[in-house]
Amino acid sequence: MYVNKKNFTFHNGVDIPSIGFGTWQIPNEEAYDAVTLALKNGYTLIDTAQAYHNEENVGKAIEDFDLPRESIFLTSKLPADIKGYDETLEAFNKTLTNLGMDYVDLYLIHAPWPWDEVGKDCTKENIQTWKAMEKLYTDGKIRAIGVSNFSKQDIQALIDACDIVPMANQIPFYIGRDQKELLDFCKKNSILVEAYSPLATGDILNSPEIMDMAKKYGVTTAQLSIRYCLEKDTLPLPKSTHESRIIENSQLDFTLSPEDVKKLDAMKDVRDK
Repeated sequence: MYVNKKNFTFHNGVDIPSIGFGTWQIPNEEAYDAVTLALKNGYTLIDTAQAYHNEENVGKAIEDFDLPRESIFLTSKLPADIKGYDETLEAFNKTLTNLGMDYVDLYLIHAPWPWDEVGKDCTKENIQTWKAMEKLYTDGKIRAIGVSNFSKQDIQALIDACDIVPMANQIPFYIGRDQKELLDFCKKNSILVEAYSPLATGDILNSPEIMDMAKKYGVTTAQLSIRYCLEKDTLPLPKSTHESRIIENSQLDFTLSPEDVKKLDAMKDVRDK
């Protein structure tokens, strides 16, 4: 079970802050202010992606903020529809240009298939993509490499065909969707699970059960939901453009009892209608 700590550590020894600031669905024109607010309030892990179309202002906010670059952990992602060795190198260079930086801390394959062809078998293409990422990693352009939205089978294919085991798998993870089998597989292979949409994009905030439990701990439903991700040894990536919520989402200095974690484990996905 998670113990309060500032960092998780990838299997290559690189540390990553234990909670991050997500920028999905934050338009480029709003990203500068949102990232600046996050940095101002203590977040040092910022998560973006080329597909979010906000890398430029995410990078500018980091550049303009009064913290050395090495104090900030920046993640970006290869667009899901881009596969192949040379294509990956080209897309990564575009991300560096967008960000105005010469390296990123973590780079992920955004999905194992294009978003308009979910479930398509792209195993061969993903292997070539991963080999390009291994090159970028060994060349020092990326401090850690990983995947996003990958299943056990998708990850195993990379492990079997390539040299480096992914260091992270960023997946949707929240109360009611604990992805136990995938989480166990990742832990077995020393792959850190990052929990995106830890609030189910807001869908769980009005759950009566979660609201009741949050009252018991004297916290908000959002704080309880994010804390749950930490208790499951995953790294949550909450997102907000409101400063009060940005602050609230990082105030997690409490622990859930094992009994309450089990109750939350037993909850059904609020999105299952």
